Amino acid sequence: MKKTLFIALTCLALVSCAQQTELRHPKWAYDATIYELNTRQATPEGTFQAAEALLPTLKQNGIDIIWVMPCQPIGVITRKGTLGSYYSIIDYCAINPEFGTRADFEHFLKEAHKMGFKVILDWVANHTAPDSEWTKNEGWHYRDSLGNLMVQYDWTDISKLDYHSEAMRAEMKKAMHWWMDSIGIDGFRCDVAGEVPTDFWNDAMGELRQTHPDMFTLAEDEDKAQELTESAFDMYYGWTLHHIMNQVAQGKKGVEDLWAYFAKADSTIRPEAIRMNFISNHDENSWNGTEFERMGDAVNLFAAFTYIVPGMPLIYCGQLSGNHHRLEFFEKDLIDTDEAYAEAELYKKLNDLRERNKALFSPEVGAPMVRIACDNEAIFACQRSKEGRWHTNTVIGVFNMSDTKQNVTLETGETFELEPWGYEIIEN
Repeated sequence: MKKTLFIALTCLALVSCAQQTELRHPKWAYDATIYELNTRQATPEGTFQAAEALLPTLKQNGIDIIWVMPCQPIGVITRKGTLGSYYSIIDYCAINPEFGTRADFEHFLKEAHKMGFKVILDWVANHTAPDSEWTKNEGWHYRDSLGNLMVQYDWTDISKLDYHSEAMRAEMKKAMHWWMDSIGIDGFRCDVAGEVPTDFWNDAMGELRQTHPDMFTLAEDEDKAQELTESAFDMYYGWTLHHIMNQVAQGKKGVEDLWAYFAKADSTIRPEAIRMNFISNHDENSWNGTEFERMGDAVNLFAAFTYIVPGMPLIYCGQLSGNHHRLEFFEKDLIDTDEAYAEAELYKKLNDLRERNKALFSPEVGAPMVRIACDNEAIFACQRSKEGRWHTNTVIGVFNMSDTKQNVTLETGETFELEPWGYEIIEN
């Protein structure tokens, strides 16, 4: 396990007050960390009532936003496994009895809000379950030449919605309004957002923001991030960065590949868009392996890396408790819980750092990342500095992107000896 070191720099000279930045996103989101709650697997009971008991620990750790995976009833026709997929929804405006009742969810939400959390719901606008009542409406779903409902990929438990239908669009927006107006959630994480026409998202989110100006939205997409974040979404998935991190950990890519990614992202995606940085999520864990399988001894380094580079870090259910196995997607499969898991303290330190140092805030309030030249090609060294009223907030990250010990001298003169996959984070 690699040790994280926080070193105090000499206090910098006072600087003049920086100009007020015009906020594009909710003010509360800029220093936030997001946590994905897999309700089914988070507790032995797998209910919202049981999940309430997790809230104090999440608060103590420094979590700000709780993303709840879909909690509506799941279709029965062509269901996968015993319990089915969260993403095969039979009724948008109801609660899956597996997780409890509407009252249970509302109590969970009330307690979360009382503690200062924001709660966003995973929204599945691309498809419904094949036994949804919506499939009875002509033109609401795609059908083949024989009139059969159509699926995508190997998602045989869903039916794809047809956004040529204005009636279906209106009903989808109505359902989203219900969750915000009647239930009181704070926004949406939108599943396969790039598969849904962008004009629908612009229309729906624009309408919702008229009455909920502080709502927060996350698009599960990167290919269309430029257009999706123009007005509809605050944040997009950093899929490409995630895959590069996996490849670096496996010795298939290196430091220059990371810098090339950031250069491309900076030139192709609007600077105000927030990238979600992650080492795991429900898809990666279940289908591609745990972060320990994919990243090995580099797990802690890349966990820290997701906090230092621009964006917002994600913590998936299980990362705080030492879950070491792939969670079954369609069955009950409780996460591993190790009360002595040291990395929980690592995440707390990282969350504290993110909240207190404005250089690490999300764009456009945070600072851009600048490369620090060094004499070792295995080292990723960067700096983020943000002028404040009384001083400059600075964070420097020095990461050994290799499985061997490295010595490095930065262009600024500092020298470091880093263990395999070791790193140091320096702040003023």
